[in-house]
Amino acid sequence: MIELMPISRQFRLLKDDILAEISDTIEQGQYILGPKVKKLESRITELTGAKHAVAVANGTDALVLTLDAYGIGPGDEVITTPYTFFATAEAVSRVGATPVFVDLDRSWNLDPERIEAAVTARTKAILPVHLFGQPAALDDIRSIADRRGLLVVEDACQAFGASYRGKPIGTIGQAGCFSFFPSKNLGTLGDGGIVVTSDAGLAGRLRRLRQHGSAERYYHDAIGYNSRLDELHAAILLVMLNKVDEWLKRRREIAQAYDERLRPLKPLLEVPATEEGRLHAYNLYCITSPKRDSIREALSKNYIQTGVYYPRPLHLQQAYASLGYAVGDFPAAERLSREALALPMGPMLTDQEQERILAVLLDIAEKG
Repeated sequence: MIELMPISRQFRLLKDDILAEISDTIEQGQYILGPKVKKLESRITELTGAKHAVAVANGTDALVLTLDAYGIGPGDEVITTPYTFFATAEAVSRVGATPVFVDLDRSWNLDPERIEAAVTARTKAILPVHLFGQPAALDDIRSIADRRGLLVVEDACQAFGASYRGKPIGTIGQAGCFSFFPSKNLGTLGDGGIVVTSDAGLAGRLRRLRQHGSAERYYHDAIGYNSRLDELHAAILLVMLNKVDEWLKRRREIAQAYDERLRPLKPLLEVPATEEGRLHAYNLYCITSPKRDSIREALSKNYIQTGVYYPRPLHLQQAYASLGYAVGDFPAAERLSREALALPMGPMLTDQEQERILAVLLDIAEKG
């Protein structure tokens, strides 16, 4: 079976290094917000160029705590995409605000030409998602936000290692939120997340919020959360960081091979559009096809895993029925929910495995 994301191979490759770091963590005896978390935060600031990095329990918490730290809450609105994982809009709802959805451009991210019409007196922030690893149109989004006095919080949970016009993702808005879920480009053996920012005030509030609203033990300035990245996960991530650049390069090589071989198969399927000035991180590689289900079935019969991201857009989820959206409100998002198909992707995917995937797809195209 060719796995959709052969992530276990990555961890097995680095097993000895990971176990050595875990052993060192056990020996040093500090397991919550210890030296490895601090070292990880320092390394992330070096890599991104942000002045501060605050590690938290997971990517969802990175979003929730950032919105909370900026005072976004009941009565406020946050503009975001209807085509992403549920956690993006869920974070908005968790702080008591209302997600306002806007349809997509050809990069499958927020369409900046549609954002301004969604801004109201209650809008406090724009929350773009760098879907599957491709940056959103941040120049245009930031321009709208600056003109209207709005915050930009980047949901970069799928985009570690991506950049926009040479600037690392997560550093163009006021804050960037990353996930360390095992399948991410930089992942751990469990959950984890981090917020990067150059706003010292935000960083301070985040550090308090992640620790029950406390800057000094047993003294609490706010109602906070228990959202701390475990020292063991920080240890694992420090090992994984040593490979992240090499593995990003490999992801891009795989994507390029897919692009070159599959582009001629239009109109059966289309490869993802990559916009100029945006360095894609390829957490996922998704094609689109009106025959998605039959293509998926054919690949499955050949023992090739695929994934559907996402079968129901957020505006049509039962959890958001009260917002009053209906089928047809966001045609681009709805089309992707019907047609997008993720092919196997990851740095451990071999050339031979990719050739097998391509051979099946070419055979499907030839047979019509």
